[in-house]
Amino acid sequence: MARHLITSAIPYINGIKHLGNLVGSQLPADLYARYLRGRGHEVLFLCATDEHGTPAELAAAKTGQPVAEFCAEMHGVQAEIARGFRLSFDHFGRSSSPQNHALTQHFAGRLAEQGLIREVSEKQVYSNADGRYLPDRYIEGTCPNCGYDKARGDQCENCTKQLDPVDLIEPRSAISGSTDLEVRETKHLYLMQSGMRGQLNDWIDSKTDWPILTTSIARKWLNDGDGLQDRGITRDLDWGIPVKKGKSDWPGMEGKVFYVWFDAPIEYIACAGEWAEANGLSDADWQRWWRTDMGADDVQYTQFMGKDNVPFHTLSFPATILGSGEPWKLVDYIKSFNYLNYDGGQFSTSQGRGVFMDQALEILPPDYWRWWLLSHAPESNDSEFTWENFQASVNKDLADVLGNFVSRVTKFCRSKFGETVPEAGSFGEDEAALIATLNVRIRAYEGYMEAMEVRKSAAELRAIWVAGNEYLQTVAPWTTFKEDPDRAAAQIRLALNLIRLYAILSAPFIPDASAATLSAMQTEDDRWPDDVEAALSALPAGHAFTVPDVLFAKITDEQREEWQAKFSGVRS
Repeated sequence: MARHLITSAIPYINGIKHLGNLVGSQLPADLYARYLRGRGHEVLFLCATDEHGTPAELAAAKTGQPVAEFCAEMHGVQAEIARGFRLSFDHFGRSSSPQNHALTQHFAGRLAEQGLIREVSEKQVYSNADGRYLPDRYIEGTCPNCGYDKARGDQCENCTKQLDPVDLIEPRSAISGSTDLEVRETKHLYLMQSGMRGQLNDWIDSKTDWPILTTSIARKWLNDGDGLQDRGITRDLDWGIPVKKGKSDWPGMEGKVFYVWFDAPIEYIACAGEWAEANGLSDADWQRWWRTDMGADDVQYTQFMGKDNVPFHTLSFPATILGSGEPWKLVDYIKSFNYLNYDGGQFSTSQGRGVFMDQALEILPPDYWRWWLLSHAPESNDSEFTWENFQASVNKDLADVLGNFVSRVTKFCRSKFGETVPEAGSFGEDEAALIATLNVRIRAYEGYMEAMEVRKSAAELRAIWVAGNEYLQTVAPWTTFKEDPDRAAAQIRLALNLIRLYAILSAPFIPDASAATLSAMQTEDDRWPDDVEAALSALPAGHAFTVPDVLFAKITDEQREEWQAKFSGVRS
């Protein structure tokens, strides 16, 4: 049994996420965690809400709530939605936790001791109307390069030119629209990443098994242009982790907080501390996952994230870990994803275009969404959600292939042999051929799952379902029964055991259907089928079962058209 630490990119607190966010990190991470648990491995699967920064303050202000109250409420909302999608986190924490406060301040102190933090005086835009410094992206104006009148202070979305706020023509606050801005001098702390370029490059070079998407993005940030830049790790904000060196004050940094992209990845570690506290465990219990001097040497640490998060997880967070000089666990494998687009365009949080996670659960159970998203995961390139494809996949894969198999077998057995596994007959050549096929396909399925090749895993699982349907069509027990009831009994006995096998193999993808199927088969035996032949005899003759309700209802054309219209515009 191996030990696996799994984290998925932590979602930002300022709203409910869309399906593209879900499939870009949390859902494939859950798939992997469920698979590993099913194989008997020890797993710690962690996630949290990312709660600091200007967007959280602004989102709270729109609701009229104090920001701490808003974040607490939204954490509850996101946690409930995660449960709705059956995301099996061992702990769903908060970056505003006391553990993350202490650990972030600890890392800052260690980095300062190592000479990797410097103070920088810089000019920053202050809005008199808003009474605050404005982060670059909260300043708008006309791009000096292309003339686009809604360019942001960090980059023009129209021509993609990198900008500074002082470059903008007629700048204004993106919060209030005020042009009453002035440039003030302020002092911030910078993490001196540039001095760690060689160390980071060697570390990335050692990861020969990482996806090309991950390493290509990391190398681009390392080597393009001026290469890896030193990075500001503080901000002039009220909401965040106060700047300290461990437990000591940091002279000159009074009233400042750490930048959200410094403290957010540290929450991966702090979340383990939250998990330990919530479960009455000791510090040693969580440190054995994160500190190599406490036993984390034998942990395989895997991160899941969208491609936009890769630079911070391959460079900035490792720079924090390595720069501390302490024996913290570094990531072993980063599984990154491209983007999921929506029905001919992009998901848009601001416009409400596309299906958001809460809405998805209002119209269909989670397994429908889990299956489509994972079987169409944007691994090698961007993928696109369309309602036509969603309908076809649900109806063909889930209803026609898997659901129909379960229904036909259980109903036929009930009508001819009763609601127990029939005893008569023995297996023959057809059964031997099926077992041989399943042996090959299940081992292939395991290989894809272990390699985190999500779409290939889904395709192989579907092929395993198809093999059972093809067997059923070939042996045709409804015809065999008329001439040789004992032979038909043997065929149905195997098919009933195949239903149990399908439930076990499918559990990482569609956990609710898996649980319902095992319940109908009246068994809690969910051991992984290392021996396929033995697995197909796990339910003995005389074992009782019930005919389950319809596992998956087909999506009608009327439903598809209704949903397509409903989710094409601005949310009410």
